[in-house]
Amino acid sequence: MTLKLSTLVLSAGLVFASGMAYAHHSFEAEYDSNKPTKVTGTVTKVEWMNPHARFYVDVKDENGKVANWNFELGSPNVLIRQGWSRNSLKVGDMVTVEGYLAKDGAQMANARRVTLADGRKVFAGSAGAEGGPQQ
Repeated sequence: MTLKLSTLVLSAGLVFASGMAYAHHSFEAEYDSNKPTKVTGTVTKVEWMNPHARFYVDVKDENGKVANWNFELGSPNVLIRQGWSRNSLKVGDMVTVEGYLAKDGAQMANARRVTLADGRKVFAGSAGAEGGPQQ
């Protein structure tokens, strides 16, 4: 009976761990480093949570059509070490975001650098990545 219970617990642990690994993807799995993008718009939502913080920006194209873009940041822990806080971005802020487009063509990108309305540039990538934090 003990062997069956041990096997069941081990199996459940492996299933759980594989699900967590799937949920936390690598940059290369979702974004294309050969497709940089730069957009300007108004922040509509900020999600400060693990495994990655996210924010959303309404961006107008050349015809005036508005699209809501989804930008992924580093984890809150990494962002805090880089000088971010939960209040660094607020709904209504005008920002320019540089990053890398999603491979699937969605209006989504991995944010690399965020330029705030006052001109400050805030590094948004992973710690130690090319470019480093800029304030």
